[in-house]
Amino acid sequence: MLNQIIEFLAKGTVAAISAMGYAGVALLMAIESACIPLPSEIIMPFAGYLVSTGELTLFGIATAGAIGCNLGSTVAYAVGARGGRPAVERWGRYVLLSSADIDMAERFFARYGSVTVFVCRLLPVVRTFIALPAGIARMNVWRFQIYTFVGSWIWCYALGYVGARLGAEWNTNPTVKAIFHQADVIIVGLGVLGIGFVLWHRLRRRGA
Repeated sequence: MLNQIIEFLAKGTVAAISAMGYAGVALLMAIESACIPLPSEIIMPFAGYLVSTGELTLFGIATAGAIGCNLGSTVAYAVGARGGRPAVERWGRYVLLSSADIDMAERFFARYGSVTVFVCRLLPVVRTFIALPAGIARMNVWRFQIYTFVGSWIWCYALGYVGARLGAEWNTNPTVKAIFHQADVIIVGLGVLGIGFVLWHRLRRRGA
């Protein structure tokens, strides 16, 4: 059942980016940054694949992804700023966000300050919900937006680059082409790994 859900999400991601291009990248990254478990590890590599086919550019997908991250993170920041930790703990469980996840993000924030937003944008899992403790701490909004954009741009560029390289290999390497007959297969495989890891991590913490 879980694999079917993961495959459905992966194919939906593929369809959205294929149909909407840069707007699809921005939309999906906004969803991910609003603390909804739709990992960038599946979104950006497929966008990178489209770079290898000439449909999109690497700079373009990184910028679109970063813009989406800012939009989604602004929503999460507002939730943290207006509702505080009680609101986050009350509603976080609906997106598999546990108290332990919030604690981890707050520890990062307490130790390193505002730069935490930038650093955590370069880390798997924690990058998704770092906007919440930033909002709770009422971090300066402009600094939050700048750190979010810069960190997210680097992250999106890196994942897009990986996808572009995989796409280039798929088109030119007979061995890779024999294994991956369709681009969807690549993305679904990445989706299973990315979404599966996030769900496993959060469910384990939630049950701890």
